[in-house]
Amino acid sequence: QTVRWHIELQPWASPTPSLNYEASRFLKYISTSQISCEHMNLNSLKGYSETTKKPWSICLDERFSLIHRIRSKQCRLYSLGLGSDDNQFEISMANSGCEVHRFDPSIKSAHIQEGRHLWYHRLSIDWRDPNPAIAAHKLHSNTKKLGTILNEFGHQKIDVLKADVESAEWKILENLILEDVVEQIGQLVFEVHIHWPGFEVSGNDSTVVRYWYSLLRELELKDFRLFHTYKDLSKPQMFLKKEAFNASSCYTLSWVNTRWK
Repeated sequence: QTVRWHIELQPWASPTPSLNYEASRFLKYISTSQISCEHMNLNSLKGYSETTKKPWSICLDERFSLIHRIRSKQCRLYSLGLGSDDNQFEISMANSGCEVHRFDPSIKSAHIQEGRHLWYHRLSIDWRDPNPAIAAHKLHSNTKKLGTILNEFGHQKIDVLKADVESAEWKILENLILEDVVEQIGQLVFEVHIHWPGFEVSGNDSTVVRYWYSLLRELELKDFRLFHTYKDLSKPQMFLKKEAFNASSCYTLSWVNTRWK
């Protein structure tokens, strides 16, 4: 298998590069469900009435594997975050019998187990592994790629990957696609931030938006389908530092891997 270093960029949205055209194509894309999902929260499970502050929507329709894996207590959730105090979704998933791993570089100990199904790890997920030959990287030995952690933990699959990583999501998503790690994931729930390009994403505004769009199209080529979009109106309504396009700076997007039946 050949290693890919770059994702395939989609053609420009217009004959000459234009931020207006790129933005409208991208925003339409993230606002349009590609597949319908009728049961999207844990309340549809027996005995649940908990509400989370944010709609971390997962698809619990019978045609996908997640609901069956929850019922058989075989599901696994990885949650990537940075010091968020809102871990209601993780607790709900653990209460439903899922094995939940929360990765957060701000926690006090290397590994903490809270309850039977919930673990906290002082690890940050990144799009590269630290290089031990570079002194500065030794400081970041708590930073690893998701594929590396899966190997170290001996986990073949993740039923749900939830990520709120404050603008690192674009490069992390790119790494998951390039290394085919995304194929080991059943559902993705990502908070995406569009008020600036994101960490290590370069280029002018139209180039950045084309890159974002191309990344999401790569997910589609891997049989992921967007089933829910939440536009966060509590965040600044900014798009690449402009108050434009009627966009929020933050969206929560949920995809299901349709190969996982």
